[in-house]
Amino acid sequence: MSSSSFPKNSIPTLEAPVTVRVDSWGISHIEAASSRDVFRAQGWVHAADRLFQMDLWLRRGLGRMAEVFGEGFAQRDRAARLFLYRQDADSEQKAYGEHGVDALRCFAEGVNAFIGAAAEDTILLPPEFHKVGYQPLQWKAEDISRIRSHGLFDNVIQEVDRAETIRAFGETVENLRRVREPSLPLVIPEGLDLSAIGPEILQDYLLATSPVVIDGVPAMASARSEGSNNWVISGSKTATGRPILANDPHRSLPLPSLRYLVHLKCPDFDVIGAGEPVLPGISIGHNGKVAFGLTIFPSDQEDLYVYDLNPDDAGQYKWQGGWAAFNVVQETIEIRDSEPIEVELLFSTHGPVLHVDKEANRAFALRAAWLEPGAAPYLGSLRYLTANSVEEFLTAVDSWAAPSVNHVVADDRGNIAWAPRGLIPRRPNWDGTLPVPGDGRYEWDGFLDPHELPSAINPPAGWLASANQFNLPDDWGLNPVTTEWLAPFRYQRIAEELEGADQWGIQENAALQNDVLSLPARTIVEVLRKHQPENLTEAAQAAVKSMLSWDCRMDHDSEAAARFELWFREHLRPLLLQWALEGVAEPDKASAHIERTRREDNTGDARVDLMILDQLEREPIDLRAILARSLEAAAKHWPDVGESWGDIHTARFIHPICSEAPWSLPPIPKSGGPDTVNVSARDKNRVQTVGASLRLICDVGEWDNSVAINTPGQSGDPRSEHYSDLASPWASGQYFQLAYSSEAVAGLAQAQYVLRPEASMKNRSLV
Repeated sequence: MSSSSFPKNSIPTLEAPVTVRVDSWGISHIEAASSRDVFRAQGWVHAADRLFQMDLWLRRGLGRMAEVFGEGFAQRDRAARLFLYRQDADSEQKAYGEHGVDALRCFAEGVNAFIGAAAEDTILLPPEFHKVGYQPLQWKAEDISRIRSHGLFDNVIQEVDRAETIRAFGETVENLRRVREPSLPLVIPEGLDLSAIGPEILQDYLLATSPVVIDGVPAMASARSEGSNNWVISGSKTATGRPILANDPHRSLPLPSLRYLVHLKCPDFDVIGAGEPVLPGISIGHNGKVAFGLTIFPSDQEDLYVYDLNPDDAGQYKWQGGWAAFNVVQETIEIRDSEPIEVELLFSTHGPVLHVDKEANRAFALRAAWLEPGAAPYLGSLRYLTANSVEEFLTAVDSWAAPSVNHVVADDRGNIAWAPRGLIPRRPNWDGTLPVPGDGRYEWDGFLDPHELPSAINPPAGWLASANQFNLPDDWGLNPVTTEWLAPFRYQRIAEELEGADQWGIQENAALQNDVLSLPARTIVEVLRKHQPENLTEAAQAAVKSMLSWDCRMDHDSEAAARFELWFREHLRPLLLQWALEGVAEPDKASAHIERTRREDNTGDARVDLMILDQLEREPIDLRAILARSLEAAAKHWPDVGESWGDIHTARFIHPICSEAPWSLPPIPKSGGPDTVNVSARDKNRVQTVGASLRLICDVGEWDNSVAINTPGQSGDPRSEHYSDLASPWASGQYFQLAYSSEAVAGLAQAQYVLRPEASMKNRSLV
């Protein structure tokens, strides 16, 4: 139930009353007399709107799902416990700056206060708890930073997939499976036996980092890297002379939203924007002096280590010329309606053991930067809540650890900057693209100093942007921080627009965030125009005519967009790959392997397709034949006349434990595609899987002009008016005012209440 629709209670540990104003979009504006109280109130407010989602996150991360959802979650629980932070909790919390310890402790106190209130007045408890029949867990400050598996990581997956590909098919097929930037020759580390690497190694890793699925529906966002956009424009290119910052992080689209918008005001800071509902603070937004946004900078923060086991003692592994013993941890997993089970967790000097192959006498462990002290995902944002300038912000993010991100920032003095930050290992004798022996030959030599990474302040072009693309300078001399960059098409489109115009305002930035022009489509349509096949059937000719007159925008009402996507993804792409695999042993198996390991829903990476098309343009006879075959094959499956992209491409917000209305929402026709600025990747069921989980645009200095949109709503409670009120505006590219000043907040406030420090339920106050 929304925090504005029930009598308000107390937080026993409050030092003074806290005022909360809830605006017409469900955003809570919290005003407290201290930072400690503002974090306590934030915990309360988040729980009031998102308690079921928060409890699932806590149970998933701690490995306590089976005690509620049964024995089918026991193996997931074991896997989750492998990836908990297991070092000193006190020093860990201090790693997040002056507000770190208080933020975590007080946020947990606020959540627990709401849970306590709901225990006394069960109407406050979200209906999911009644439906499933269980109670929420109590929160502990140390648990918030112990849980690490919700960050955006997947390099170890690529290490395994790459090793499998090279072993079975060679480097040529690997280059078709996955684009690497920089495209350096693959070097197999000395001592690595590729035959030892198989998909079974990843089972526990995938269980721990994949979304929880209840009754076939993901209950939270994926931990895979899914892309985002951000940019910042200096006053020299805006209509007002003030900087503008825009950010739209892309993630999977669970219900409720991954993001939560909130306003935190106290004597130490006055910050508004979005974070994750399970965390204190704000990671994307502004504080009245500085606006800030982030996208994933996909550095390689993981390595897979392969151990030879002692043939006389499987509890030992080869290490530095001798044998080292695994650290063994015994844990108990409680199971609903069944007896608890005992499980064993193994840890090596590098980290959690993912898999033991007893027959081959090998074990495999993960070393991850995100398991280091101070690397809990996104908690580094607590350090920049008080930044008063670009310079102070950049100093604050020097200690940012995980996930590695592109920070963009602007201040009210007119400065703009970009700085990637993250805990990035130094690998002195290998590049991280493949697994390595774990015997001591391949060890990290600390981490890159943050100032070794590229950055930019007030560039002559007047703008900076990132979209997860390869953005290292040409003269970059260090080992690559990663080879797993996302495709450049979103960045190229953003750059095309930012370079081509001045006089930018809020509306123009909103239009760019919602831009649906596909650069791969533009390239492929031009290839089709240049190499049109002859003697096509009438249906295929009609489709060609439609696409050649199309503006390459993936609008939901576009028939040409539907035809293009079905032709390109489902018919042209397989033929391009088939041509590229000519001369490869067992090309059918190679093709199937590529499709299995692309791991990107049904979209893939258009860079590979464009690379093959470029090669084919040198052999136009083959190209025309491939175009003709694919067009004729697609013509047999064209949508009926009048069927548009939005008819076969929809956003779905489905509740994880109830697929019926009003808990789940009807399909929403969706514009955009996997390669557009307004990302809209889809699965094989033609349902959007990835998109903008939030859009935010800040007018730096005139903060009340800033706008935002969340989806499908601020609340996760199906009873709330703010459960799904933002879904339609989000889909159609609309925004609401992100009110900041006291006057603007008062003008939009629909409810106001006071949280008090009384320990009992008496004297509730609604004012």
